[in-house]
Formats: sequence, structure tokens, C-alpha cells
Amino acid sequence: MKYLSYKKKSLQFSGIDLAAVAKRHRTPFFLYCEEMLVANYQEFAGGASAAGLTDPLVCFALKSNPNRELLRALAAQGSGADIVSGGELRRALEAGIPPEKIVFSGVGKTEEEILFALKTTKHGIFSFNVESIEELELINSCARRLRKTARICFRLNPVVKPKTHKFISTGNKTHKFGLLEADILKAVASPYLWTHARLVGLSVHIGSQLLDLGATRRGIARLCEVALKTKVPLEFLDVGGGLGVDYHPEDSSKLPAVADYMALVAATIAKHFHARSLQRPRIVFEPGRRIVARAGILIMKVLRNKISEDNHFLIVDGGMNDFMRPSLYGAYHALLPVRQARADRVCHVVGPICETSDCFGSDRHLPAMKSGDLIVLCDTGAYGFSMGSNYNLRGRPLELLITRQKKLRVVNQAQGYEELL
Repeated sequence: MKYLSYKKKSLQFSGIDLAAVAKRHRTPFFLYCEEMLVANYQEFAGGASAAGLTDPLVCFALKSNPNRELLRALAAQGSGADIVSGGELRRALEAGIPPEKIVFSGVGKTEEEILFALKTTKHGIFSFNVESIEELELINSCARRLRKTARICFRLNPVVKPKTHKFISTGNKTHKFGLLEADILKAVASPYLWTHARLVGLSVHIGSQLLDLGATRRGIARLCEVALKTKVPLEFLDVGGGLGVDYHPEDSSKLPAVADYMALVAATIAKHFHARSLQRPRIVFEPGRRIVARAGILIMKVLRNKISEDNHFLIVDGGMNDFMRPSLYGAYHALLPVRQARADRVCHVVGPICETSDCFGSDRHLPAMKSGDLIVLCDTGAYGFSMGSNYNLRGRPLELLITRQKKLRVVNQAQGYEELL
């Protein structure tokens, strides 16, 4: 953990002492590292270029973390945005991401959202990633009303099953996402759908937290095959996102390096598309987790200990409403005491929410900790604040950023009770 280490037995994140930060800010709070965020983006975008992919466009997935300041930092690096709602579209624009770099995914786009996206520029956003025929009919109708031509990218459902949690698998025909090949080809051949729309791309996204790239290869191969069958000169191929991170120590040996992932993408496109066509469409990516997960941590305070025969509960002030992944997916996240000491007991680290699933880790080896001690939940930059809630009428936590100048800045205030009404 390059950015998270002990110095004189006190845990530091990007060189900032966490105990000192917690003296000035009420727990729980998220702390992000701008340096790590930017380094992760540069590695990803640079890896795409180094692999020889045509004019790569990296569209950061806002659903993973929509904080304005993080998005501004990414926009300054040239990032685009993958959005799934009108709110995310507005946030991307506020952060300085141009409409020409925004792809709009999701199965439930509303008429209001579509109209807003079309009005962002003369030609609207970079693309609508269309996931049903009725959606395309609505987009075409909206564009006709505005006397515009909408840029359309079909999201292909490649009918593959990646090795990931079933709740974040999106590439099989039993999932609500994307269109099957036959439906895409039928739509391409239906003139009434294209009076005010133009097919410019094809995309695929099979799921999230992908560590085994076998399904990724098959999905991209299918994308290439269907793209050629459309007989349309496409501007781009969108290979989606989903590249995982090593939350659990056992994941480290499985984790694909960015360079290896890019080599796989390049080789698959070369074999299944370039070998059969002179076209060289632009390659688009939609990463989220790989960019931001490890750039964030959640700092919590111990409230008390509870012993129930051979069960030792360490009760903290952060809850599943602040960070849902462990309760929703059974996801593993490392837990580290801010004060380094010998791990001499086995604990269940739990929050105050009235749900048994409000547990950040079971049977974790930790040192003896008492009320007021600090503990860190690692790798919470992705799907942390963005998935949070006010369950049990709890306010949303503070968000802090360590800038590249090593300054600490509040990037989102903690939510007070009055704001919940």
C-alpha cells in the first residue's frame, strides 16, 4: 500500500497523519488522495495509448464517485464521463467535462434527461448508449422535436458470464442491460428509427470488479463481430469498464495489470475487427473502480467493545449507510488501526445500524482497541459516498481531499439533521 503506511506507529495516508486529521474533523469521514487518483488515471489512459489503441477516450464512471473536486481533477487530465442519470450529467458538466466526452448509459433514461443531453451542444453529447428499442424510439422522437440528430451507440449484451458477484454481472441475457445481436441488427435495418438519429458506435460492458479477463475477451470479440455485421462505418467501439482491484490480499495474484488488460483489448480488436476491416474506430473505456477505489479511505472511531461468549464485537461509528459494499455484496475491505500495535484478538467490526448486515468485517485480527480509538476501512474511494444513504436518519459523512500540494481540503461538508428534513 504505497500511500497508506505507518510512521512512528501512527497510520498515514499520502504522508498525512490520520490521528491529527481526526482531531480536527468528526468521524466518520472519507479521505481521498488526489495524487493517487491522478496517477491511476494516467496509468490507465497512458496504458491505452501505449497499447496502440486508436485515439483512446477514457470516460470515468461517475457512479463510482461523483465528488465535484475529484471530477475536476480528472477533467484536468482530459477525462470524459460515463453517466447513468441526468444528475450525473449535470455534475460532469459542472466539473468541466465537455459534452463531447460524455457517454450516457443506463436502461431507464427519461424524456427529460434525453432532452437535456441533446441540448448540451449543437450535436448533444458524445453518445447515448442505447439499451432497448423503445429507448431509441424516444431518443429519435426527442431529437426530431429539437431538429437535431442524436448520436447513438448500441450497448450489446454479449451473453457471457464473468466471474464476479451476481449483483454486478451485466453481460448475460437474463440481465436487464444491453441488446442482443439479433435486436441490434433488426434495429439497424429499420429506417423509421433513424430519421433523427445516427449510429456512431457499439459498446459492451459485462460487469464490475473483474479479475479474470476471459469473459472480457469474449465480450470484446462479440462486440467486434456484431460491429462488422452492422455494415455501418462506426466512429468508435466502447469496451466498457469493470477492471477490478485487489481488495483482498488473495486477489493480488489474480489482479490484471493495466498494461496486460490493454494488451488483451488491443489483441482482441486486432484479431476480430482489424483483421477483417480497414476501419480503425476510436476505442472508448468506462473505468470507475480502478481509478478511484484505492484513492479513498473511511476513517471511523471505536464506540465500545461488546463480548458475547466467544464473539468479540468492536462497535464503530461508521455504518452500512456510509459504506454499503460489505453489507450488500459481502465484500472484503482491509481494516487497519490508526495506532499500530500487535494484533492479539479476533473481532467482528460492526456499525450502529439496526441490521445484522451492518458489519465491515468478521473474524478480523486486530489489536485491543477502546472507545475513541481510530480504525480505517481501506479502498473505499469507489461506491462509498455514492451509494450512501440516510438510513436510520443518519447524516452523510464529511469528505476530505489531500491535494497534490499535500494540503487538506473539505470537498463535501458533513450532513446535519436539518438537511434530512
